[in-house]
This record gives sequence, C-alpha cells and structure tokens, in this order.
Amino acid sequence: MAEILFYERPVPLNRNEHKNLRLKPLESLKFALNAHSVPLTGAEFAVAARDLMIVFGGKTIAEAGPMAVLGLRENENLYVDAEGKWEKDTYIPAFVRRYPFVLAEKPAGTEGDDFTVFLDEAYSGFNPSEGERLFQEDGTNSEMLTKAIGFLGEFQDQVSRTKWFMEQLVKHDLLEPRSLRLEKGGKTINLNGLFMVNEDKLRALDATVTQELLVSGAMGWIYAHLLSLINIDRVAQRLSLRELAEAANKTTN
Repeated sequence: MAEILFYERPVPLNRNEHKNLRLKPLESLKFALNAHSVPLTGAEFAVAARDLMIVFGGKTIAEAGPMAVLGLRENENLYVDAEGKWEKDTYIPAFVRRYPFVLAEKPAGTEGDDFTVFLDEAYSGFNPSEGERLFQEDGTNSEMLTKAIGFLGEFQDQVSRTKWFMEQLVKHDLLEPRSLRLEKGGKTINLNGLFMVNEDKLRALDATVTQELLVSGAMGWIYAHLLSLINIDRVAQRLSLRELAEAANKTTN
C-alpha cells in the first residue's frame, strides 16, 4: 500500500502500550533514499512545481494519481544524500514529512473510524527516555502528538480533494499516456507508465467546464503540473552529478 511506504513495522498508536514512548527529532530522511517517486496532493502542486517534476502514475488512467519524480533510476532518490539530508531549499513532499506517523485505513469490519494513526516502531527516534513524550502523564495527547495527528488529518483531507481532481481529469478526458526517454552517456533511460495533461484537449474545453475548473482551483493545479515538466532537466542534472560522484568514488577505491 502506498500510504505505508517507508514504514518497516507500522503498528497502531496505542495509548496504553505507548504511554511512556518519546520521540527524538527526525534528523535523517534516509528512509526515503530508495524512493524514486512519491505521491503528491494537489494542494502541494504550486510549491512543489518550483523544484519537482509532477506527473501522474498508474496502470491505467482511471487508477492514475499525482506523484513527484525524485529519481530516474529504480530505487534512487536524487534529492537525498547518503547522510539522509534532503537537498537544501528544495520542497519535501508531505508524504515524506508525515514520517514516522501515518494515517492508515483500518481492515474491513473494524469498529470505529475508517482510519487510525500508526507509527513505525522501527524508527530509532522512538525511545522511553529522550525526546518529546507522545502522551502526557494523565494519558492525554502531548502538544507534539496533537500537531502530528492534525497534520495527518489535513493530509488525508487533501488526498480526498486530490481524488476529486483526478476524477475531473478523467471525466473531461484530459490525460494521455506518455513515456519519457533520456539519452545519457550512451545509455537510455525510459520512464513508462506515466500520464500527463494534454494541452490541446485542455484548450478545447468549453467555457462552462473551463470556468468550473477555474473556480474550483483545479485549473491552477493543472497548470502547475504542466509548468513542473521542465524540471525533468533538473532531475537529469542531478543524476549526472550523482554519476560523477560514483565514478570518482570508484577511482579512489
């Protein structure tokens, strides 16, 4: 499931089992080292488009969802270095910033809300003595946990809104399958299974639909996606720098 990518041992947050648990600040994003793409919500498009390439991925158009392209090779994030530091002054998707918490769907037939808060027990920052408490002495949520859960809720709200956005793209037949082909140093890199908005179809929409997309904010998201496509050059440049570093490392070793 995409929502629990990065999480090695996700378990439901439990007020009794985790009453003495503390959380040290997240100092490393090494958990995202192997993510060459991550899901993105529409609300992030405007700021993400400055740094990241935004496309739609999925087996079919009906299943497609927005994602930020973070690398051009399998299992490689070009925005995170070996120490787990994200590229300075570059947007970090909310999907990544949620860690080590996540709001995940409960199994069918489970009582209560449809979603519950999970945490990754494998995260080394969880411990009984250092950092901020998850729960106060009286068992209520700490301020830190309240903020974390609030962020998860806001993220889930944007996921729902993004699903509506995707429904509009499909409804008006605005997506088309695209493949990206890059030639680098005699090697070919192919990115398949992608979808992008067809600008000709976008311009051909009637005035009523155009106005609806404009008023709802969807049109802004569409153009942020289109403008972000130029960032493929920046990703390719990052790959070139990574390859140079790899070559230099081989030489010294």
